[in-house]
Amino acid sequence: MGIFDIFGKKDVSDSTKKIPFSIKTFFVPVRLAAHKVDSVDLHILMKNMQEEPVLTSIVVETPNGLGLDQSGISKVKETRFGYLGKGEEKEVIVPIWGTVTTEQGEYNIVITIYQHYRTYAYVLNSIKKGIDIRVV
Repeated sequence: MGIFDIFGKKDVSDSTKKIPFSIKTFFVPVRLAAHKVDSVDLHILMKNMQEEPVLTSIVVETPNGLGLDQSGISKVKETRFGYLGKGEEKEVIVPIWGTVTTEQGEYNIVITIYQHYRTYAYVLNSIKKGIDIRVV
């Protein structure tokens, strides 16, 4: 028994070197209409690739022109999942909204999944993925 075992500190050096999650994403429907209040659903499938349960949260960020609510004001959304077991999969569905000011083109949405240490205040590891949505 070491000195750190008394105070409850565990060795997390191995989990910071591995890829913590696998991410698969897709949109339903595939594209968004320009100059309309319209939405698509972003489906995010994530799987814990660690050897132990991990405290998990996800953050979705949208660029200017898109939003996470009907008004298009909210640009960032965080969802906390609690502990995700070894090999466990979760699906998150996030509506992405366009407004009357949304121009045609491609927009990049950034998804970040965090692995936390003990509480959500401490980030142990993370993985980030960008996905493009086409507005026509």
